[in-house]
Amino acid sequence: MSEVYAGRRARLRECCNAGGSAAALVSRPANVRYLAGAAPEGAVLLLGRTEDLLVCVGPPDDRSPQSRPDEALRVHIVPGPGLGPGLGLGSGGGGSDAAVAAARLAVTQGADSLALEEHHLTVTRHHAIRDTAPRLRLTGIGCAVEQLRVVKDEEEISCLRIGAEIADQALGELLESILVGRTERHLALELERRLVDHGADGPAFPTSVATGPHAGRPGHRPTDRRVEEGDFLSVCLGATYRGYRCEIGRTFVIGTAPADWQIELYDLVFSAQRAGRESLVPGAACRDVDRAARQVLDSAGYAEALPELTGHGVGLEIDEDPQLTPAAMGKLDACVPVTVEPGVHLPGRGGVRIDDTLVVRPEADGGPELLTITTKELLAL
Repeated sequence: MSEVYAGRRARLRECCNAGGSAAALVSRPANVRYLAGAAPEGAVLLLGRTEDLLVCVGPPDDRSPQSRPDEALRVHIVPGPGLGPGLGLGSGGGGSDAAVAAARLAVTQGADSLALEEHHLTVTRHHAIRDTAPRLRLTGIGCAVEQLRVVKDEEEISCLRIGAEIADQALGELLESILVGRTERHLALELERRLVDHGADGPAFPTSVATGPHAGRPGHRPTDRRVEEGDFLSVCLGATYRGYRCEIGRTFVIGTAPADWQIELYDLVFSAQRAGRESLVPGAACRDVDRAARQVLDSAGYAEALPELTGHGVGLEIDEDPQLTPAAMGKLDACVPVTVEPGVHLPGRGGVRIDDTLVVRPEADGGPELLTITTKELLAL
């Protein structure tokens, strides 16, 4: 993987050089991990004039896979609280702030400018860097790393695929158990335990289990409400595998047979989700994918009940670019993983949400690759 990380850093260096910066400081953890292979707590990456360095507060924990950086990248250790000198600090300085230490290292390498992730650094840290290295011209790197992260390589997609398999497995096992009488909170905790049991690093985000009038509500936090006969039950969960996060959402009915209104609402959301999935082709405008799903629900009179977005990118974070919204700019590229997650929530009654993670692929390769394969049939549990 060393050549992969080196290639990513080389692309970022080209962006920095084009902007007139001789060095760059990457501080956002997901971006550090993308470029360095690991992001120990508090670590930053210095893209230097003469050498790239992973600057860490204290030695990385080698027992954690997430803390093992690219072996071709030198680690520079800044003493943290309670650590003495002699840990490789040299003239790096900066106390226990890796960003400040990295700025000093940039100066020692002869840099006269330093591009920062200004959207991540606090004002306090920005001032500390400026005070520590007053001769450095500080510029912004913008969201250059986030843009590099949008298109995934096959190794990244493989991690997402495994995470999706784990999430599918955890959800499938839950559906085989007795659900009536159990609380939303208990079911959510069980799902997260199952994710870890099947090899996930952990949940990709707080698991949502919503029953009855809560069902279909985006981002619902589980409560002590118990599952009852006749409820809609909507579940949204995701697994993190080697740092990559996927997402799946399904809605079921508790009892022997769904009511007519539940069947009608489910079929409508399913049609909207299918329209969105079928729109995922390279070159498609992000807003057109949103429109394809949204107009199905809008035409049925649910415009006021729709969420703000139809989907979003996933990867090292659960919510990345691109955003599939009515106002979204840009077009989809091949090898971009996104969610398609339309839903309708009716206050006091509940609702439906169907959520998949897919990878944009050209038609010649079979079209969009569905990673989350749990059935979308309306099951009565």
